[in-house]
Amino acid sequence: MVKFTSREIRDIIISMLVIAGAFAYIFSGRNINIFFYLIPVTLVSVGLGFVLHELSHKFVAVHYGFYAEYKMWVQGLILALVTAYFGFVFAAPGAVYIHGEYISREENGKISLAGPMTNVALAFIFMGITVFFPSSGHIFLMGTMGFMVNSFLALFNLLPIGVFDGAKVFKWNPVVWVISAGLSFLMVAYSMMGRLI
Repeated sequence: MVKFTSREIRDIIISMLVIAGAFAYIFSGRNINIFFYLIPVTLVSVGLGFVLHELSHKFVAVHYGFYAEYKMWVQGLILALVTAYFGFVFAAPGAVYIHGEYISREENGKISLAGPMTNVALAFIFMGITVFFPSSGHIFLMGTMGFMVNSFLALFNLLPIGVFDGAKVFKWNPVVWVISAGLSFLMVAYSMMGRLI
């Protein structure tokens, strides 16, 4: 059974608010009125994408019998706010810390894959929102932003280098990595072509 500590819930809420605020600031063009208009949009489209990405790691880790807890990274949240001021967002709000005696390569790969695939699933849900609500400005904007950001999050986290999820997925199963990274790449390319705008 998945359990959350009070500290973990606090960290999740703070991470969501900071990330949503940073992206709202970027997309608002530093206009305070637009910023407040965008906060609920970015909370759902961006904040949810970041947090569910991390929590999916937790859920799969717990499924395999490990203890897993999300912890915010204060320096990463500060970095997100600082970079937002300069016109882009480098966000590393936190991570899920997994504790166990031994994690196999397959288990580690599947735990790592869960995050990007959650973003892929969310991207498709947000794409659906743009299809079913093409005339609703607020909702359509949320769908568009959600598709773009979650597609990028999936691809970025699947980079097969360093501590990224992609490196662990690739070590476990290169074929699975190619398929998931390829799908994420196509989604990012689709969003960059402006098909949803």
